[in-house]
Amino acid sequence: QLQLVESGGGLVQPGGSLRLSCAASGSIFSINVMGWYRQAPGKQRELVAFITSVGTTNYADSLKGRFAISRDNAKNTVYLQMNSLKPEDTAVYYCNAHCAIDSDSLSWGWYWGQGTQVTVSS
Repeated sequence: QLQLVESGGGLVQPGGSLRLSCAASGSIFSINVMGWYRQAPGKQRELVAFITSVGTTNYADSLKGRFAISRDNAKNTVYLQMNSLKPEDTAVYYCNAHCAIDSDSLSWGWYWGQGTQVTVSS
């Protein structure tokens, strides 16, 4: 089975920074897009950013300039550097990836991590 495991969440003061990591493990043949979503209490899950296997990135408009997504293909890991954090960034952050577990084109699917809590508060 394929798993995505996030790490790096926690409590940070406004204006601070955090770096989230998400490592894919298990039966992996290929990974295409990797990304981050977040869900604040009482709100719908929303896209934060995604990155393709060749490094093309896309961000939620409201987060451009503060957040940066990157990946290490050799480690099957995606990162999210979050700077100048605000209380409204408080949410559970979820890793998401489009992966194949073998060479069969039908094995492609979307996978989610369990989420990591980010709390921005003084």
